Amino acid sequence: MSGPPVQPWDRHNQELVANVHPADWRNPEPAPRYHLVVIGAGTAGLVTAAGAAGLGAKVALIERHLMGGDCLNTGCVPSKALIRSARAAAEVRNAARFGVNIAPESMQIDFAAAMERLRGLRAGISKHDSATRFRKLGVDVFLGQASFVDKETIEVGARKLRFRRAVIATGGRPAHPKIRGLSEAGFLTSETVFNLIELPARLAVIGGGPIGCELAQAFHRLGSRVTLFHKHGHLLGREDNDAAAVIQREFAREGIRLVLNAGIECVEQRDRDKVFRLTSGASIGEPEGLVFDQILVAAGRDPNLDGLNLEAASVRSDARHGVRVDDFLRTTNPRVFAAGDVCMRWKFTHAADAAARIVIQNALFAGRKRVSALTIPWCTYTDPEVARVGLNEKEAADNRIAIKTYLQPFEAVDRAVTDGETDGFVKILVNPADNRILGATIVARHAGEMISEISLAMTARLRLTDLSNVIHPYPTCAEAIRKCADACNRDRLTPNVKAILSTWLRLTG
Repeated sequence: MSGPPVQPWDRHNQELVANVHPADWRNPEPAPRYHLVVIGAGTAGLVTAAGAAGLGAKVALIERHLMGGDCLNTGCVPSKALIRSARAAAEVRNAARFGVNIAPESMQIDFAAAMERLRGLRAGISKHDSATRFRKLGVDVFLGQASFVDKETIEVGARKLRFRRAVIATGGRPAHPKIRGLSEAGFLTSETVFNLIELPARLAVIGGGPIGCELAQAFHRLGSRVTLFHKHGHLLGREDNDAAAVIQREFAREGIRLVLNAGIECVEQRDRDKVFRLTSGASIGEPEGLVFDQILVAAGRDPNLDGLNLEAASVRSDARHGVRVDDFLRTTNPRVFAAGDVCMRWKFTHAADAAARIVIQNALFAGRKRVSALTIPWCTYTDPEVARVGLNEKEAADNRIAIKTYLQPFEAVDRAVTDGETDGFVKILVNPADNRILGATIVARHAGEMISEISLAMTARLRLTDLSNVIHPYPTCAEAIRKCADACNRDRLTPNVKAILSTWLRLTG
């Protein structure tokens, strides 16, 4: 019997697994000793292994599941592909305000096709992270569970790998909140949600952080009736309050139901329905018991420490923060370093990449590069996006850091007006003594693209006034940054300075 036909999504998943975890893979014979053994083939591990091998080091890379880690398989790549499909649906739905009339009944969303596209893109990108590619780069790739034997040996399968230095880059996994009945009712996480082939008609999202907000908006735009439960009073608690307010207004406008300050007492399974009981919180027009077809949990991440036997290597860790590291990314065993989500408070692909570059220098070449010296931006890919680098106003106040704030709403930026995307802003914080940039928040359709100008300025220790000399194409939304810089320049024109300039003009006129 040939069995059931292979569906398109199955085909792409098979291609993905073939690229990153070949079925016929055989682990190599270990070298007598490695300059570097890397545990985990997510972003931090892949960058570390490829970079070290490229510099001539003998490198081993160990992965117990899929090459590419969270970013490729269950994070950045699939989520942004889904978000793009959802944005396309929203653009069609709102086209009438631009004079493009599309009858609502003629619009059809093919969720299965959107998911097929997602998996196809993921399969195509996966070759860059594949075991075969890394073997060609000169890296010995071992597939299996890594476990420390002692302070300079790691075991994978029946093979023992001796190392001069090792790197723990095992990443993280979705946290599971302790809600009575949740496990019995069943739920999705970022690791499983992209396996869906049918759109949930009624979707509950638990968690109003970046992942919860991104996926809540995406599924709503694709046709789910979404209710987002968040334990705090506003979404995106790590972000600027004004930025969070913009996202909440947009969610309300689109029809996403928000239950803030929510306490979920329990979840009950009734036939095919999942029923919530709340201890607190309010939802518009709904009784206390809320009924859903699927639950998506997006309530933070926990470090992957299982099976590593870190005690044998004298590496300290804890279940909440992961592997303990110093500012040089060294663990409590000076032979062992760590990078990425398993040890850092920044749970971002680009932060893991930056950390891997630090590890290469510090572990192999006695470098003294510090994590604290990094300027790390981040972006939440809602629509509009929320991008951030450095301090925000709350953090400055909590740490008693003096700031001066420059705010430019997009309602006064011509490109935002013509695009109909005025509900956002650029906010830049400076040191009032010298106008050096301490942080910025941007809320805009492409805020993630815009924030790098501020990140570069901060890395180069530029003043905000320096950005007034940067010529921005007109019309672009990035002009908002220049407008903030111009406002900072105008503040330098004190009455005394203006009097001096007036005297000069009078004497030279």
